[in-house]
Amino acid sequence: MNKPRGLNFWMVLALCVGNMIGSGIYLLPATLAPLGTNQLFGWMITIGGATCLAAAFARMGAKLPYSGGPYAYARAAFGPFAGFATAWSYWVMMWAGNGAIAVAVVSNLSLVIPGIGKTPGLPALLAVGCVWLMTWNNIRGVRAAGAFSVVTATLKLLPLVLLIGLALWFTLSGTPHVVQPTVSVAPGAIATAAGLTFWGFLGLESATVPAGKVENAERVVPLATLIGVVLTGAVYLGISLAFWAYMPQGEAAASPAPVADFLGRTFGGGMASVVAVFAAISAFGTLNGFILLQGEMPQAMARGGVFPAWFAKDGARGTPVRAHVVSSILLSAVTLLNFGRGMGDLFQFIASVSLAAGMLAYFMSMLAAIRLLPEERGLTVVALTGAAFIGWATWGLGLSAVGYGAGLVLAGVPVYWAVRRGQSAVVAA
Repeated sequence: MNKPRGLNFWMVLALCVGNMIGSGIYLLPATLAPLGTNQLFGWMITIGGATCLAAAFARMGAKLPYSGGPYAYARAAFGPFAGFATAWSYWVMMWAGNGAIAVAVVSNLSLVIPGIGKTPGLPALLAVGCVWLMTWNNIRGVRAAGAFSVVTATLKLLPLVLLIGLALWFTLSGTPHVVQPTVSVAPGAIATAAGLTFWGFLGLESATVPAGKVENAERVVPLATLIGVVLTGAVYLGISLAFWAYMPQGEAAASPAPVADFLGRTFGGGMASVVAVFAAISAFGTLNGFILLQGEMPQAMARGGVFPAWFAKDGARGTPVRAHVVSSILLSAVTLLNFGRGMGDLFQFIASVSLAAGMLAYFMSMLAAIRLLPEERGLTVVALTGAAFIGWATWGLGLSAVGYGAGLVLAGVPVYWAVRRGQSAVVAA
């Protein structure tokens, strides 16, 4: 039986870009609008911090091409418990955060088909349906998921490039900027913006997680990681500047699909509907990529001996079927339990809590880079900068989100000790 083919460079790049450019950029302009100029500073700081994180992940991906990404690095540097805590944090961030992405798919579709939002229960059912469709796609094989990422990553860039191009044309043609309400620039508001904008870079480490299924991983993983972050950062900053200059803050804040509405102001309502479809496709592609990761992580943990061995088994197509199914059940539960909130409120709530839970994984990865590659002084500086950014962005998420996130992370401790006790009992027998 031939070994299934792995992910090539373009698939890995599409996975990185597709996971970062997804639901965030299509909904964040509305969430960030009340912060005024603070959001621009937040984006710039986040881009700098994300670049440091990407550089550290890229270097570790080149020198240590382990499957499991953050989990593998933390385990190698600090042992099984640190590896488990990192992996559990990352896994929780994946399946909890995917709820926000599924909501983004439905939110954009509701702009095209208004009946979706007016039918009680239908948005929740559609969001869960998207989850299981993408779960099935990933169970089919890693190449199927990779090919889907290439298509959706290409499509999602089209309206974003159009928006940035339109803003440049406005600027070159002398179109006056809109007058925005005055919002004081304050460290706390900038930190809040940075905490939220980091959602847009969630997935920058995507190439490192399935490294064992990447062709020529030592070269492809770091290259795709760095190129993906630079490209994504340029798109995000361009979009943010366009909204700040040419869309009134009140309109942006009230819009369920701000990118679609921005272009609709120039091209008409029909264009807004077209862009909403692209936004749904974009979020759909991101959901596919993150579901790939939410299945890979529990399997890597199980094979490392810090998660139930039941998750370690591959399906017939070489994919972690059991991990995919359990992760998507949890994801479906999060989405259904919180759909009583409005779609915009639900997105912000789930995004903030999942980010708070996952910050530990990024922080531990930076410490692991310092521990595993101590001879590289430049990497040490970059990793320390990345760790400081993570701490600051976590503060910006607020006590409520951090409290929920910490609770989700601590919930994993009994699982770890149960697995370790089980292993000790087997050895003793």
